[in-house]
Amino acid sequence: MRERLLFIYNPNAGKAKLKGKLSDIVVEFSENGYEVIVMPTAKRGDAAEFAKEYAEEGACSRIVCAGGDGTLNEVVSGVMKSGVRVPIGYIPAGTTNDFGYSLKIPKDALEAAKFAALNDPLPSDVGEICGNTFVYTAAFGLFSDVSYDTSQDMKNILGRVAYLLRGVRSLVEVQNYWLEVEYLEAGDDMDAGEEEESRTEGELSAERDTQEVENVAPGAEKPPHAGIWRQITGEFICGMVANSNSVGGFKGIMGKGVRFDDGVFEMLLIRRPHNVIELTDIVNELISKKLKSDNIVYAHVREVRLEAKSGLPWSLDGEFGGDMPQATIHIRQQAVDYIRKESD
Repeated sequence: MRERLLFIYNPNAGKAKLKGKLSDIVVEFSENGYEVIVMPTAKRGDAAEFAKEYAEEGACSRIVCAGGDGTLNEVVSGVMKSGVRVPIGYIPAGTTNDFGYSLKIPKDALEAAKFAALNDPLPSDVGEICGNTFVYTAAFGLFSDVSYDTSQDMKNILGRVAYLLRGVRSLVEVQNYWLEVEYLEAGDDMDAGEEEESRTEGELSAERDTQEVENVAPGAEKPPHAGIWRQITGEFICGMVANSNSVGGFKGIMGKGVRFDDGVFEMLLIRRPHNVIELTDIVNELISKKLKSDNIVYAHVREVRLEAKSGLPWSLDGEFGGDMPQATIHIRQQAVDYIRKESD
């Protein structure tokens, strides 16, 4: 008996470039041994509903979605709500396809379909913020509204230029957020002396009272989830917690060594610039990938807690995620199974 594959696609994603390839994609699945169930989405929430229903009923052995990162977010959310682990494949067809790039999925739709049909799934991490699932990025502030505040038609016509145009327009009135932030910084192989040296004086002062999560005897090996709780406060124009090699179409913005199964995401917070010189410094630091400075807070994190004095609107995987002035972000290690390549 042939295994059943649920194929969920967003016909409006990107420049509707899937429409001419749908038949070939279905044939690709069929030729690789699957009975294919095709479900197009008509509105937001459809992909989550389809994924949850079919996973709960055990009606498919694999789910493949085609669309933007928002479509993938819905499928992952639906599968996780079902409580059933069903492998998830992805055919990137959105505007930026950040996560598809990170998972090393072929850009060509037919090649991506073949990849999703033939390769084995790998356990992968998922983020959770106040009960909401996000696949690769939760962001607030400057540029975080660029994706969901840009119309689908504008995305289709201008592609990445639409994102950049919205971002430039936002620079006229930069919203600042006063935040208290606590984060559990993951331990790594960096020498303690090198770590201290890499921090700015401001960061060291702000972190003076942090404590280790678990007391470890000298010379003993740290437990896998050991880390250090750190606290920072101040005014920030934007921030994100992400698990991707690309965000908003910008490659490498979250640093090197991003992995998808280690229970660790990367956090980037940008402080409020007080003058044009500081703003220029921030831009240059981001371009040069200098992710630790007086202007930028960067860390590998297992958990983050934020509290804002006022509203804090969030973008989850490029879609509006709600106003959450108090937010706790957890990393759910190896909570889903993606059909992807191994991390470098």
